[in-house]
Amino acid sequence: MDNTIINVGRQFGSGGKQVALQLGKILGIEVFDNELISKAAESSGFSRALFKEKDEKRSLFSFSSFFSSQGFGQAENYVNENELFKIQSHVIKEIADKGPAIIIGRCADYILRDRGCTLDVFICAPLEARIRRVSDRLGITPEKAEDLIARTDRKRETYYNYFTFGNWGVASNYDLCVDSSILDIEGTADFIIDFARRAGLLK
Repeated sequence: MDNTIINVGRQFGSGGKQVALQLGKILGIEVFDNELISKAAESSGFSRALFKEKDEKRSLFSFSSFFSSQGFGQAENYVNENELFKIQSHVIKEIADKGPAIIIGRCADYILRDRGCTLDVFICAPLEARIRRVSDRLGITPEKAEDLIARTDRKRETYYNYFTFGNWGVASNYDLCVDSSILDIEGTADFIIDFARRAGLLK
């Protein structure tokens, strides 16, 4: 693969993480998701627990406060969120420098936008399919699953749009958008690999 990086964006409940893990399994390369937080924590000197706590809250609570009528009173959170993004951006670039990898979310497609040999993929699925997947995986009612999907996607969209000045989930931002409900996890991974080969990114 040389230094090809596959960046995977995903709707919550679409199976995007499972697709990324399947890609890593087939291609024999590392997948970075929660591991990215740990690496960022280690490189920045933050405790892992503190970094993870801040990372999880920034787009759901701090960002919603920032965009409210009283948002400019949240200056401390605003600075912290930007610093955390800078740290993670540095880690993502270091990962890309070291060789092939699969990076899940965290605006990796934007951070690595000027680098060659990247494939930006977005995994989606119809809401009904995502509700079933989340409900089954977490053992919750469909109603609670739908609420969780809406809140998680809103958090990801706010985070992505704020830092990239782009539009999360819009097809023109990615090289490939795939509905995982059509081919399921393994089939979707195989399809992405075939696309990457046709694009000259994989041998």
